Amino acid sequence: MNFEDRAPVGGVDYPRTFQEFRQWFPDDAACAAYLANLRWPEGFQCPVCGGDRAWQTSTRHWKCVACGRKTSVTAGTIFHRTRTPLSTWFAAIWLVTSQKNGASAQNLHDMLGLGSYETAWAWLLKLRRAMVRPERELLAGVVEVDESFVGGRATGRRGASTDKVPVMIAVENVGTQFNRKLRLGRVRLGVADSPGSTQLVDFARTTAEPGSVIRTDGARMFRVLGTEGFSHEYISGYSSPEPGHVTLPGPHRVASLLKRWNAGTHHYRVEREHLQYYLDEFTFRFNRRRSAARGMLFYRLLQQSVNTDPHPLYELTIRRPAHSPIDDNELESMPSNTFGEF
Repeated sequence: MNFEDRAPVGGVDYPRTFQEFRQWFPDDAACAAYLANLRWPEGFQCPVCGGDRAWQTSTRHWKCVACGRKTSVTAGTIFHRTRTPLSTWFAAIWLVTSQKNGASAQNLHDMLGLGSYETAWAWLLKLRRAMVRPERELLAGVVEVDESFVGGRATGRRGASTDKVPVMIAVENVGTQFNRKLRLGRVRLGVADSPGSTQLVDFARTTAEPGSVIRTDGARMFRVLGTEGFSHEYISGYSSPEPGHVTLPGPHRVASLLKRWNAGTHHYRVEREHLQYYLDEFTFRFNRRRSAARGMLFYRLLQQSVNTDPHPLYELTIRRPAHSPIDDNELESMPSNTFGEF
């Protein structure tokens, strides 16, 4: 299975069904070989000297002929120094990507029989971190930008006066079909520090390609976009006879789907500190929602996992001191409330 610069093919580059998945990855050796093809599609490249010749040791390391450096196929990836079998990691990724709405930590724990809930929780956090490529393409065409609120408790207050978390939304409005059904393209999501701030303007300019049409509400802070290479269109919610879901239908549709996903898959148990990771997963799924092959999502996530730097758990959690790193195996001995309610 050599991965060239072409569109991946089901049954050739990735398994199409669970039966094929089991046949392709019967053991850790098969998983390591697959990762090697994903990490070095044009052949081995030494991370130290750049050499392209190596031989494999009995411990499944690659030893560079030029400098003698031993390199693991998992080194520098999200699997860095994991002691858990790669076959278990592969099973987790297949479960996460093969289900349309994803899996919660409890689902993963129950289905894989992991030693603790915290292990499943940490794995999902690492996988979500790999779901976003830093160099991903910007949104283009007509991009609608708005803000919504998730989480918190219903107190009868609306908008910026609530204790909910403000979420910035940018989505491509592709137009309407012959049946007048709204068509949306790709989406970008981000957590805002405070509602109604200029952070939303920065979010718009960094997620949309120059020359795009950016549609917003009538807030004056957005007017600057028209002088920065964008075509800015706005509709004041106060003067418009139409409700918000009509004037800016894209963000309203995405916000509705996001809240349903949060309720159905995670049962509202998402802490603010980790919300961005969940938004990254929602973005990953939404932008690939039309993929008929679930195996393609498995392929893409693995591809991005081997190109994502390792993230020690203390970097992903809020309540762990930065000077006290831990690994997946230490999670097994942690009390169940280490990370609080989740």
